[in-house]
Amino acid sequence: MLTIRGLGGIYDELWLPLHGEHQAHNAAVALAAFESFLGGGQQRLDVALVREAFAQATAPGRLEIVRRSPTVLLDAAHNPHGARATAEALRESFDFGSVIAVVGAMVDKDVSGVLAEFADQVDVMVATTANDPRAMPAAEVGELASQIVGSDRVVVVPALADALEVAVTLADDATNEGTTAAAVLVVGSVALVGQARALLQPSSGEMS
Repeated sequence: MLTIRGLGGIYDELWLPLHGEHQAHNAAVALAAFESFLGGGQQRLDVALVREAFAQATAPGRLEIVRRSPTVLLDAAHNPHGARATAEALRESFDFGSVIAVVGAMVDKDVSGVLAEFADQVDVMVATTANDPRAMPAAEVGELASQIVGSDRVVVVPALADALEVAVTLADDATNEGTTAAAVLVVGSVALVGQARALLQPSSGEMS
């Protein structure tokens, strides 16, 4: 639930069905931009319409829950800043007993920086690769992950479909062994998340 002081006034009781404090900041910027576009920010918008619009907001690939039992989340964070926001949102919004991360990245990104942000949030990193010419090979992702969290917490599975299956199995095992349900987080690349989304929700298609 948000209260936003916009350019034209205060908007309260806004329900935003997205996870993470950063999404609240994004919502405030979006509202101010819309106010400016419509009337230079001089007039307060219809609060009921603003509430309706925010309640229908979606963000595919941004801590998006695409499956339950176990919970599978997708997040397209692919730089350290985005990964930090995702890690904080994961901590704030959920209470999983264990998190298994399926990670993949592009070769031109700060992969170590991204992985480091999740070091304290995930129990196992399943290193994989997206079907993209710029994708870093799974073995290299796994090597970087091993340097950060230790090789005993890293599994290398090159094919994404197989990596998802391995992660789900690990999450199920962790859930059976613990008192709180485990989850799978797919993260590290827009391409990886888009392809995982297509595999997990075939009718949805890939992310644009």
